[in-house]
Amino acid sequence: MLHTRNVFHPLWNQFQSEMNRLFDRWGDEGGQQGWTTFPPLNVWEQEDNLYVEAELPGLKIDDIEIFVTGNNQLTLKGERKPLVVDKGVRHRQERGVGKFVRTLTLPFPVNPDTVDARFENGVLQIKLAKHESAKARKINVKGE
Repeated sequence: MLHTRNVFHPLWNQFQSEMNRLFDRWGDEGGQQGWTTFPPLNVWEQEDNLYVEAELPGLKIDDIEIFVTGNNQLTLKGERKPLVVDKGVRHRQERGVGKFVRTLTLPFPVNPDTVDARFENGVLQIKLAKHESAKARKINVKGE
């Protein structure tokens, strides 16, 4: 059994080293670095509003753009600039850099004139009011 562990251990270390090298190479090619769902979002509805929360660590307010189109499309655009290391050697970069665009189809029309967006501590919070056409209306039932 001890012999098996000695044989397995070097193979595992080699496998782990190769995987690290593969991911390091993939991560250093710039651009979005595989960001298929960046930024991560939380979306919830409460009363007559829709709330969207996006995690954007390392960005500044000037790095972010928000658009509402067609009354039910929300687009977040931005760019995270790479960290510049003047003196020293970078050993790993796991936080993605580059431009990103994330478009979300909202579950109902919203009023683009009343969107409220706030950016604090790397978290973007967006409040979107339901459009009047999307609000529930009570229907009076008439009898004979």
